[in-house]
Amino acid sequence: MKNIAVFVSGGGTNLQAVIDGIKSGKITNGQISLVLSSKDDVYALNRAKDNNIPVEIVRRKEYPDEKEYSVKVLEKIKPYNIDLIVLGGFSSVLSEDFIKLYENKIMNTHPTLIPAFCGKGWYGLKVHEKVLERGVKLSGSTVHFANEITDGGPIILQKATEVKDDDTPESLQHRIMTECEQVILVEAVNLFCNDRLTVRDNKVYIK
Repeated sequence: MKNIAVFVSGGGTNLQAVIDGIKSGKITNGQISLVLSSKDDVYALNRAKDNNIPVEIVRRKEYPDEKEYSVKVLEKIKPYNIDLIVLGGFSSVLSEDFIKLYENKIMNTHPTLIPAFCGKGWYGLKVHEKVLERGVKLSGSTVHFANEITDGGPIILQKATEVKDDDTPESLQHRIMTECEQVILVEAVNLFCNDRLTVRDNKVYIK
């Protein structure tokens, strides 16, 4: 059984997707052993409490830089013997040392089809605004392993959806989140928990 930690900073919709995936049997051989939050009083903590998941809070604002913050995060998660970290809307940057320690064990999502509209500074509604401005016909979501390059880690899964003529940034964001992002996140977590992912030369191979 793989131990999963979900890192959160907000509402925890992706946390809920993983919780539901485990309950429904779409994710097997995995359990959420920890929810770690960078902030107090976010709704994701309620989701954890409602499902009896242990919580640790490491407030980003209490640390001067990402290195010191990451050292504290590592200290908090070590007792849980974590196999996989899922960044579920986690807004804090982790140090390169931390990422290397969990190489190909930190899973992140991006709300476009990488390499489109990705990299440093590309997040939130801004992404969908630019997609609509550019007249893109297909967008979607990517699940990838995090590395030291923003959105540069090995791609695990992608799923596309049509960009509609009457879309707003908000409607496109919602559809990509519910129909693409959460679907492939659950699938990717399940693949990891069942040892079906192999990484070679920055590419992911599915067994």
